[in-house]
Amino acid sequence: MIAAILRARALAVCALLVLAGMTSGRAQTPVTTWHYDNSRSGANPNETILTPQNVNKTQFGKLFTQPVDGQVIGQALYLPQVTIPKLGVHNVVYVPTMNDSVYAFDADGATGSNAKPLWHTTFLINGATAVPIKLQGAGGVTGWTEVGIVSTPVIDQVAGTLYVVAKTYEKSKFVHRLHALDITTGMEKTGSPVVITASYEYGGKGYVFADMMQVNRPALLLENGYVYVAFGSNGVRGGLEKGWVMAYDATTLQPAGAFDDEPGSSAAAVWMRGGGLSADSAGNIYGATADGPFEAGIEFGQSVFKLSQSGNALQLADWFTPFNEKYLDDHDLDLSEPLLVLPVQTGKYPNLLAAVGKEGTIYILDQDNLGHFCATCTKTDTQIVQELTAFAPEGGALVYWNNAIYTSATGAPIAALAFADGALATKPFAQSQKVDSGHSPVISANGTTAGVLWQLTGGALSAFNANTLVKLYGSGEAADHRDDLSAIPHFANLVVANGKVYVGTLNSVVAYGLL
Repeated sequence: MIAAILRARALAVCALLVLAGMTSGRAQTPVTTWHYDNSRSGANPNETILTPQNVNKTQFGKLFTQPVDGQVIGQALYLPQVTIPKLGVHNVVYVPTMNDSVYAFDADGATGSNAKPLWHTTFLINGATAVPIKLQGAGGVTGWTEVGIVSTPVIDQVAGTLYVVAKTYEKSKFVHRLHALDITTGMEKTGSPVVITASYEYGGKGYVFADMMQVNRPALLLENGYVYVAFGSNGVRGGLEKGWVMAYDATTLQPAGAFDDEPGSSAAAVWMRGGGLSADSAGNIYGATADGPFEAGIEFGQSVFKLSQSGNALQLADWFTPFNEKYLDDHDLDLSEPLLVLPVQTGKYPNLLAAVGKEGTIYILDQDNLGHFCATCTKTDTQIVQELTAFAPEGGALVYWNNAIYTSATGAPIAALAFADGALATKPFAQSQKVDSGHSPVISANGTTAGVLWQLTGGALSAFNANTLVKLYGSGEAADHRDDLSAIPHFANLVVANGKVYVGTLNSVVAYGLL
């Protein structure tokens, strides 16, 4: 009888341990796309480990570094509890490089069997190379040495597929391919890869996608069964570059429509500092353009566009262009950031989004009527919901958390502006000290509490209390240079996932967390 009782207790304990493990696995949050979601909120509200109380130079710091074969421009992605053949179950961080590689690393350590990648896939086969910067151009602007995988991939967790776009140089030709990789092995899935091509007809003329000058800088978007790929320039204006958006069936990788934002002209690149196209709850797609000529309804330099998907057709649904588009174009003040799709609001305009560019003006737009162009406006765009002029110059992507929009800027403070009932406050409720970087920030939080804003500032990883914007941590502050971040590339990204911060550098991914 006693033996039976002991066996029953042991079985109960085992069951509880299994349940605890399952619960722990479920509690971990995957990061499958740039800035956490298709609205591009930039907020991870499921962070229960890192808090304003423990993110400091005593308790928080650099944990490990994993070397890679090129610059890491795209944001790392994260999946918990992935079964890797012959290597067991791992939390995995996925890292793309400019040398046309994708790596899968154990997300929690780099010692023992985890000192090497779980898998590594290279697209440099059959004599292909990444595009040398002397051929791609703009190396003096970007500091890049080659161009391969620039953008952040996207993961379909249900299908177990990682989608990524690689640019290669093969037999004196420039080639873009869309790849679909198995998340457990890095192997190409059936039908993968496909060579990216596109044409667009307007006014009785056809326009063809030209690989040489085009670069897939924006993060990929997975929405309603389609993968969306956007293209901009090589980093400078001039040549054949223009803005393209292309749709591909996520299952078959077959083309499903293309949009050219400047038929007959060039320079209206869709680059958005590497941020991704956005999507609203109805599946509409939003992006912003840089530079280039503007002609109402035809050519969309310095503009916001809305696209709709209907079968295999990708169509322009709406657009907005600031009244001072000519001034913005003349002074290289393009709309350089992704669109932030906001939660449903009370009030007259329930469906809103926010845009910002290099000038720093914040535009609050109605998703149902973006506003087109006001030819008679001279000081502000009166046809849109709200405009806050030149508030955050040369900043990164906007972030939304806890009923507030956070801005960043170069040579100016990070600011938090309350957003309620469809209206943006004109004065911040919190500001940081001046920072000297425009890399896009993110916020980690436990729901509406314990918010920490993270940003790459001056080549270092910095953390701020999201409620007060008082600085909590800087990677250059620890004794003996313990936490120093190695050199980071132009348009570097960071991501916070399950108690760790992952930063891409010129030749590695670096993990920070509690010591």
